[in-house]
Amino acid sequence: MKILLIGEYSNVHATLAEGLRAIGHQVTVVSDGDGWKNYPRDIDVSRASGKFGGVSLMVKLYTLLSKLRGYDVVQLINPMFFELKAERLFFFYSYLRKHNKMVFLGAFGMDYYWVHECIERKPLRYSDFNFGSQLRTDEAALTEHRDWLGTAKEQLNKLIADDCDGIITGLYEYHVCYQPHYPDKTRFIPYPIRMPDNNRIAEPREKLNLFVGISKKRNAYKGTDVMLKAAKAIAAKYPELVTLKVANGIPFAQYKQMLDSSDAILDQLYSYTPAMNALLAMSKGIIVVGGGEPENYEILGEQDLRPIVNVEPNYESVFHELEQLVLHPERIPELKRQSIAYIQKHHDYMKVAKEYEAFYNEKSQKA
Repeated sequence: MKILLIGEYSNVHATLAEGLRAIGHQVTVVSDGDGWKNYPRDIDVSRASGKFGGVSLMVKLYTLLSKLRGYDVVQLINPMFFELKAERLFFFYSYLRKHNKMVFLGAFGMDYYWVHECIERKPLRYSDFNFGSQLRTDEAALTEHRDWLGTAKEQLNKLIADDCDGIITGLYEYHVCYQPHYPDKTRFIPYPIRMPDNNRIAEPREKLNLFVGISKKRNAYKGTDVMLKAAKAIAAKYPELVTLKVANGIPFAQYKQMLDSSDAILDQLYSYTPAMNALLAMSKGIIVVGGGEPENYEILGEQDLRPIVNVEPNYESVFHELEQLVLHPERIPELKRQSIAYIQKHHDYMKVAKEYEAFYNEKSQKA
């Protein structure tokens, strides 16, 4: 098949492209590289800074239109698949739909259904937008409310979801938001990860090396502030047993170097499941302290492996689980081994690419 992947989140499309090419498909990735992360792509559609950035991107996209047609499959990373206002994207979606055989929507991150379902139907015990029946009212959550509800973004998301051939959900959380609305076209497929070439688990260290990565814009929204506070308290209580490294606004190459020398990473307090950053860490034998709820294992059909140190969305839970790791270091080698096995079993990029291929073929036969 000839496949066009548009947009990027945390290396999802770039890694998927590798897998699809390896099983014989012709794949083109069009993206901005997910901003400063600068992930690989075939055609760059980065938006320049400044007030004329949108205009110059529009001009560039119009010149690229002839390269965005004639594909068997077009997959969008998100309803906001180019860095333009939603009002501008209706034209580009219509063009892609008209000039290609099938279009698929990725449910991989922030969109209307994620926001709306979490504040209205509340299918999750906790999320980025709710704790039980209580809604989050911090500014980051309210900004997403204003951005997606009752706006052109909502209209665009609904149009694409209604019109496309299939919707692919990358996490359990996103699946429960889309599947009730589109049961016949929604398919859960795990995120793709390419395993490191050298994957030997490091010998046990004298100290537990903890790692926290900070994204300034999403620090409180993702619960990093709470996790960092707990990690600092643990490091202060057990200075002879724990080291803490914090990455804050550093280049990606330096970030990876800090991550690779760590034993455990704290990531996404309000998540049920590990996303790309955590999955990449697990592939290296790094323990994830974060989202590992039973639903995560159930949607994968996983009966035995339990590598994620699951925490409830509060300081006390994070502190407790970290302390248990410190006081029971004998757990660490097995959690590292299970982390690698988990990624190999469920997220290997070749296995995931074949699941995408099967879904594309299934929808092609129904078209």
